[in-house]
Amino acid sequence: MSEQTSFYPLDTLKGIIEGLPQYKELGLVTTVLERGRCALRMAYDERLIGNPDNGVLHGGAVTTLLDSVGGMVVFTAIPEGASVATLDLRIDYLKPATPGRAVIGEAEVYKMTKSVAFVRGKAFHEDEPDDPIAHAFGSFMVGSVGFSPDTKIEGAA
Repeated sequence: MSEQTSFYPLDTLKGIIEGLPQYKELGLVTTVLERGRCALRMAYDERLIGNPDNGVLHGGAVTTLLDSVGGMVVFTAIPEGASVATLDLRIDYLKPATPGRAVIGEAEVYKMTKSVAFVRGKAFHEDEPDDPIAHAFGSFMVGSVGFSPDTKIEGAA
């Protein structure tokens, strides 16, 4: 008889992940959370501007959004108690984010092995999912050194 896998409860996972310092700092809000699929919304914030002359968001903010949504979606697909660490993240920037507009980061797990989750995603403005700001492809190590929602983080809610 095979053992039943216990996954992180999605509501619990959402609360823990959204309490992380980088989520709070970037104002990331979960808009979709399903097994193997996730989306986060990052509101436009002047603190995240990369070019003060034109108000475009810094690419690092978009990178963090895509890395965060990639890690979060992996947690929806792995056994409870397992950790996740980003192994590789490739981002192709297609255009700058429009100043003043929120950005959505969306990701899905498209392949799981015993120790690696493969994720693809994109960043886009809310009403323009077919005109992405960036595409992302990542691999995330599962069950080794990395973050787990069971880890106690000082300063996290």
